[in-house]
Amino acid sequence: MTDTWSVAGRTFTSRLIVGTGKYKDFEQNAAAVAASGAEIVTVAVRRVNVSDPAAPMLTDYIDPKKITYLPNTAGCFNADDAIRTLRLAREAGGWDLVKLEVLGEAKTLYPNMRETLEATEVLAKEGFLPMVYCVDDPIAAKQLEDAGAVAVMPLGAPIGSGLGIQNRVTIRLIVEGASVPVLVDAGVGTASDAAVAMELGCDGVLMNTAIAEAKDPIRMARAMRQAVEAGRDAYLAGRMGLRKYADPSSPLAGLI
Repeated sequence: MTDTWSVAGRTFTSRLIVGTGKYKDFEQNAAAVAASGAEIVTVAVRRVNVSDPAAPMLTDYIDPKKITYLPNTAGCFNADDAIRTLRLAREAGGWDLVKLEVLGEAKTLYPNMRETLEATEVLAKEGFLPMVYCVDDPIAAKQLEDAGAVAVMPLGAPIGSGLGIQNRVTIRLIVEGASVPVLVDAGVGTASDAAVAMELGCDGVLMNTAIAEAKDPIRMARAMRQAVEAGRDAYLAGRMGLRKYADPSSPLAGLI
C-alpha cells in the first residue's frame, strides 16, 4: 500500500521537499531533485526568475507540470513584504499553495512570530494556502493552524546550520497537537537528521543547504530520500520501548 500524505487537498508520495538555492547551476539542481524523488520544490520568489522568458529560468530545468512549485518568501523581514511577494507570485504563476517565512533578523534567521501570524491571517483570508515556517513551539504552531496555515513547518535548527534537530521534545509535541501536516524545515545537515524528523512522526522534511552544499549533492539527495523513507518506516513500525537496563535477546534460563 502506498504511503501518501496530503496538504490542502493535494496528495504526494514523497515526503521530502527540496529547495532551489545554492546549487552551482540549474542542471545540478534538477539532477538533485530527480535523485531526491521530491515532488515539491521551494522557490524564493525574490531571488529566482520565474517570469522573464529572456533570462534563464528554473522552469526550463524543473518542469512545473511534473514537480509542484512552492513559492516562498525567503528574505522577507516583515508581514507586508511577505504578503506582497506572494501576491506577485500568484500573479506570475497562479500559485496559491505557498511557503511563508517572515524572518526576525539576519544573524539567526529565526522567524518573527508576531509578523508571521499576521501574514498568515491575511494570506488565508485572500485565498492563499500557506505552509508556514515557525519556531519549534507547540503553542505558536497551534496559533498558526487556527490562523489558516495548511501546514506548520517548525525549524529543527537555524537555517543553513546543519546542526540537526535540537529539540525533539517540542517537535513531537507539535506533531501530537496538530491537525495539519507538520514538516521539519531548516537545520537538517545529514541523512540521520532527516530520519529523526520522520521517526518523530513528522509528515515530511524540507531541506536545501544539506544537499546543495554537500561535496556530492546528487549522492546526498539520494541519501536523504532513503533516510526519509527509512525514518517513516521506523515510525510506522513502532520502535521498541526504552529500558534502563539490559534485556537479553536469548533467555538466560536453561544455559548449559
